[in-house]
Amino acid sequence: MIDLDRRADFCRDVALSAGAIARDGFARRAPGFGMKGPQDFLTETDMAVEAHFKARLAEAFPEDGFLGEETGGLIRPDCWVLDPIDGTANFARGIPHFCISIAFVSDGATEIGAIYNPSVDELYFAKRGRGATRNGAPIAVAATTNFDAASVELGWSNRRPDSLFLNAVAEILRRGANVRRAASGALGLAFVADGRSDAYAELHMHPWDCLAGLLLVKEAGGLVGPFLHPDGLTRGGAVLAAAPGIAAGISAATGIALE
Repeated sequence: MIDLDRRADFCRDVALSAGAIARDGFARRAPGFGMKGPQDFLTETDMAVEAHFKARLAEAFPEDGFLGEETGGLIRPDCWVLDPIDGTANFARGIPHFCISIAFVSDGATEIGAIYNPSVDELYFAKRGRGATRNGAPIAVAATTNFDAASVELGWSNRRPDSLFLNAVAEILRRGANVRRAASGALGLAFVADGRSDAYAELHMHPWDCLAGLLLVKEAGGLVGPFLHPDGLTRGGAVLAAAPGIAAGISAATGIALE
């Protein structure tokens, strides 16, 4: 049996050490950035954080698999999934809304998740069945039930037609909710877990963007979609996470199913 407690300690520790690299890179960043594709940004710090994580992982758990946004990797039954900088467009433009997102998946279930924003020193952490925390304090999703009071974040993806995104925005607005987009899906999910937003939805996300956040939301009492089944780890898919009071309405508005 794998040692989840030791992996949880590793996850917290490496999130903070990787965050220190990201914080330093943010302070020293030079104008300009690379492009992997349309609206798909890359900085030196992305690569530095991913290299740091892989080196730490090789020392601590060489038997585990790894899947990273920048360098890919080998998926194994016990596998770490990393986004070294989620919100790279914000990072590159000097906006302090970005994070490191780390998830540990074992036999098809996300067991551990961490999201760390080094700019504001907020570490979100969850272990399956143990609840969710921010900087060690328990968090819970919002009690919102009225769409007129709801604040929803809707992520945009160039992997789906813009018309679907615009239709979802229009339907959420029609129901009375406020719609916003802050350009970090991982933090968007963490904010649902923390009650700062009432829902997050995106028509397609990669696993490194969302696995940690989906675990956070579930452990904080929220409802989510079935991302990992059947093939979210290899192909990605639609993401929905919401406070229970508005979850059904957001599912209907976006066309994304709940578990």
